[in-house]
Amino acid sequence: MNNAGLVCCVVVNWNGWSDTVACLESLATQTYSPLQVIVVDNGSEDESVAKICASIRRLRLNAHVLEAGKNLGFAAGTNVGLRKAMETEPEFFWLLNNDTVCPPDTLEKLVRKCAPGVGVVGSVLYFQHDPVRVQAWGGGRVNTLSGYSTHFDQPQDFKEPDTFATFASVLIPHEAFAQIGFLWEGYFMYFDDADYCLRARSAGWSVVVAEDTAVLHREGGSLPGARTPQLDQIIVVSGLRFLERQGQFPKLGQGIFLAGKILRRLLSFRIRSLRAVTAGLRQYRKERRSQF
Repeated sequence: MNNAGLVCCVVVNWNGWSDTVACLESLATQTYSPLQVIVVDNGSEDESVAKICASIRRLRLNAHVLEAGKNLGFAAGTNVGLRKAMETEPEFFWLLNNDTVCPPDTLEKLVRKCAPGVGVVGSVLYFQHDPVRVQAWGGGRVNTLSGYSTHFDQPQDFKEPDTFATFASVLIPHEAFAQIGFLWEGYFMYFDDADYCLRARSAGWSVVVAEDTAVLHREGGSLPGARTPQLDQIIVVSGLRFLERQGQFPKLGQGIFLAGKILRRLLSFRIRSLRAVTAGLRQYRKERRSQF
């Protein structure tokens, strides 16, 4: 690591240029320096690349766009940016969702929280449409038996081994990243953050939250639409993979995870969503047989 103090921010975009431009505008106001930004475009089919490039020129931001060519998902798309970021050997990596808006002092506060031994620094997230309401106080807790997770809505110390920082906005020191590694690309979306924080703790790093941050998060900008069957399928596949990798008793946990999802959908007569759950199970089994 040669560039002491340098922060490289990785933002993944997919058909969401308006959110990404708003995010970049907030990055241009950051009081911390030096800051480099890498936007990974995941094969957008709209005007994303042109719009984002134009905004970078307008903002005179130290940033550039990488085109992945297809929708790799969050974890793999982020890794594309991280590999590029490693070329400049920054001291910190800032993973940031494209549907966030960061007050000017956000990065300064994240860096300030990076004490020795800290591997992941989370941010306090507020709803973009209701900026006085906490969406996630840094992250949440994941049950490694059942795979079910919840977000905190009030301060926590994050000392429990099952707590995690949500990757809508996290800072990772270079030293920690060099030991923990890249995000696991078996997660298209969801569970990648919990998995990474569990790996960080296993490697001896702590997870903390910069409690004075206030990042506005729209949530869903990377996958438009409210709780679609497509989203249900993605969550099921990621949940089953998480339990296989991190579960206390993987097979039992997967059974509990699936039973809960199926039962709730049967009781509420959500047939399309139920079909999405079974489609997710089939996808998981098929890809596992192919040694995903």
